[in-house]
Amino acid sequence: MDEYGQAYYTIAQHEREMTRMETVNRRWFIAFLIVLAMLFATNIGWVIYESQFQDVVITQDGYSDGNGTNVFNGTGEFSYGDSRQSDD
Repeated sequence: MDEYGQAYYTIAQHEREMTRMETVNRRWFIAFLIVLAMLFATNIGWVIYESQFQDVVITQDGYSDGNGTNVFNGTGEFSYGDSRQSDD
């Protein structure tokens, strides 16, 4: 060790550590590519699965009776209060 507490390493030790780090980095990169490919594969699978169903469009006629009550298809009422009132 030198006077600052830093250890000296030989070139062989440095090269060995760099080789080890490169190997680990390569493994992480390959794992990342595999996960990315799996993500695309599952997304494509879901698109193919969902494309077999027909799109269903439902149109509902709705109106308001003017008192803040919305009536949908004449089957039910949802009262949200008078929309003309202020929150004061």
